[in-house]
Amino acid sequence: MADDPSEHTDGYVTGPQTEQLNLNVHNPVQSNLYGSEESKAAARHLDSLLLGSQRHLRRREAAREAGLSTASARKIWRALGFPNLSDDDVYFTGEDVRALRVVSNLVQEEKLSEEAALSLARSVAQLTDRMVVWQIEALVEDMVAHRDMTDAQARRELLRMLPEILEPLENLLDYAWRRQLSAAVQRLAMRGERADGSTVSLGMTGPDVGSSSLPLARGVGFADLVSYTSLSRQMNERTLANLVQRFEKRCAEVISIGGGRVIKTIGDEVMFLSETPEGGAQISLALARVIKNDPLLPQARVAFVWGRVLPRLGDLYGPTVNLASRLVALTEPGGVMVDASTARVLDGDDRFVLTPQPTRNVRGFGDVRPVSITQGHGPFLEDEVE
Repeated sequence: MADDPSEHTDGYVTGPQTEQLNLNVHNPVQSNLYGSEESKAAARHLDSLLLGSQRHLRRREAAREAGLSTASARKIWRALGFPNLSDDDVYFTGEDVRALRVVSNLVQEEKLSEEAALSLARSVAQLTDRMVVWQIEALVEDMVAHRDMTDAQARRELLRMLPEILEPLENLLDYAWRRQLSAAVQRLAMRGERADGSTVSLGMTGPDVGSSSLPLARGVGFADLVSYTSLSRQMNERTLANLVQRFEKRCAEVISIGGGRVIKTIGDEVMFLSETPEGGAQISLALARVIKNDPLLPQARVAFVWGRVLPRLGDLYGPTVNLASRLVALTEPGGVMVDASTARVLDGDDRFVLTPQPTRNVRGFGDVRPVSITQGHGPFLEDEVE
């Protein structure tokens, strides 16, 4: 085999993903960052610590040890987000073999279909991929801000720090996953079943919403920062990143306190879900007020729609989602908008003041009668936000 720049004289080999994470100590682009012998040794130690051992298996060897064909193992590897590898790449460890067995056993023992098992593997891979990047950048930013380090110094220090906090982070991940799974099951217990097999929140009043072809009645909302595009042209990258981070943090706090869930964040926009129309309305009003009262943030537009949705791969789909997204553009800065159907569900609740707006033509929906919503009687949800 030809000389491989990722292969060391001591037999240690780094793989493609490791190279992307700046742990390839022979990468010329990173030669200044991890070029010292101390940094190289730290990178090797961290890689072995994270993977359980040094990499010593090729893909055929790993598949064979897991009792799988290479084709079956490849399906699992792709679901877990591994890159395409040649037969000569020394990339895997015993931990990778055990992961292959975990996924394959779920299918072989007929606990899950192959499609479901691979979908669960993809969910773990995609969420943890985003999570580790978030954690690395948070640690680097903290060292730059509070320990008077440059970005490069902080990334070198990261190699020493991670082994010290690996166990607490791992324990926290396990705890959070179990807690979130428990909360999801509890939400299921608060739903009833219709004759057509769809579900609805227990105690839900008001007219039915949407088509029964979509199984779940949920509230979907969007919070969108005003003038984000113009602000992004005026700010440097770090200032803009801090603004977006503050916006997402504020939104997450309010949504969590209101019993909702953040579905996703897209720069200047946060999409959230609520289990009840009243909860979604309270979250929407609180989001608009909290962001308006934050001197470091521009105002936000918030829109909320109660209707049927289709959950897939951690996201939500359907006309309800599309309408909520369209209504944001019709909302005044600092305001909250719902559609007429959602307003009918909320009508009579003195916590909300509903004001019909002129009919507007909305792309994909035709004429829509938006309704602005403001706070009525009762405590503010954000009073609990620190």
